[in-house]
Amino acid sequence: MRIAVTGGAGFIGSAFCRHIMKRDDIEYLVVLDALTYAARLENLESISDDRRFAFVRGDIRIPSDVSDMLSRYRPDVIVNFAAESHVDRSISYPSLFIDTNVKGTGVLLDEALKHGIKRFHQVSTDEVYGDTEIESRRRFREEDPLLPSSPYSASKAAADLLCLSYRRTYGLFVTISRCTNNFGWGQHAEKLIPKTIERSLRKERIPIYGSGENIREWIDAEDHSRAIEWIINNGESGEIYNIGTGLELSNIALVRMILRMTGGSESLIEHTEDRKGHDRRYALDSSKFTRLSGLSLTAEETMKSLERTIELLSCKTSSTSL
Repeated sequence: MRIAVTGGAGFIGSAFCRHIMKRDDIEYLVVLDALTYAARLENLESISDDRRFAFVRGDIRIPSDVSDMLSRYRPDVIVNFAAESHVDRSISYPSLFIDTNVKGTGVLLDEALKHGIKRFHQVSTDEVYGDTEIESRRRFREEDPLLPSSPYSASKAAADLLCLSYRRTYGLFVTISRCTNNFGWGQHAEKLIPKTIERSLRKERIPIYGSGENIREWIDAEDHSRAIEWIINNGESGEIYNIGTGLELSNIALVRMILRMTGGSESLIEHTEDRKGHDRRYALDSSKFTRLSGLSLTAEETMKSLERTIELLSCKTSSTSL
């Protein structure tokens, strides 16, 4: 199998690259990444010496960058992780998210058609469904309507619909996965878990939007990678797969957990004005994926992974930045 991964130097994309390179049947893995602020070549260091790996610096919004990469490496599969992903930034700079997440995906789809790509996988998010009440037991299913709240989630929803239109109109083999919040090694410092760990260790104020009761579902980036591996091998064209674990935590509960594990004081917590359009709760019904793949991602196992990750990131942060 020859795979092209766009956005492969980012947090989740690089986790997938490191995971998939463990397979013996990978003939070639090429990463196309513009190396914007959230991407780091260091995320790919462990596989950079593998003769089957190649890195190309390029922008998914530029057709020639994509075309040149596809012409040279002739992949069978494109997995698109490339996206602007931070909600706060999307509120400040919505046009950037539209440009990258919608236009960029459109460029990739056009070039996939031109170059005869056999499979195109779009990595999406649970945020496209919008939110549900904190007290609700509702979990979003793949057939639920899309009701995104932020420019980020709206741009991802638009990209999903664009992918499905290329499948219907042009016959492109397209699959989509919608995943919950990821944690793991190499996550950008602006995200909640690494930011809280660093601020706790430095004894700095930890800002929390509103009451902090907003709930998110969490998954280890390694488990997310395993799920995408199954989809690009077994998924059916036109299908959407929710990927979650059932581990739901309020933001305030997660911050308190990190403080407890890092020896920080809850007095560091600072409640701030709530984010505009702040979604209350995300929760996915992943039964379709679990039934078809046989991969069971449980809340209990994910909590253990989260605790290990917090311990590892705390040690790393303590040794490198304090």
